[in-house]
Amino acid sequence: MRRPLPERYLTPLDLADLLGVPVETVYQWRRKRTGPRGFRVGRHLRYDPEDVRAWVTSQIEEAA
Repeated sequence: MRRPLPERYLTPLDLADLLGVPVETVYQWRRKRTGPRGFRVGRHLRYDPEDVRAWVTSQIEEAA
């Protein structure tokens, strides 16, 4: 990822925009447990930017 990650927790829409994928893809990753680790704040889904960075790094290493 070349863009710097925000300091705040990411919403599914933020994550989709950051990675350039449809937001439904983010939800599919969550259902299949294949995407970055997310957590709930009440009813709201959030992603820690550091978890997203680690997940992206693991995806790059798997593809290499």
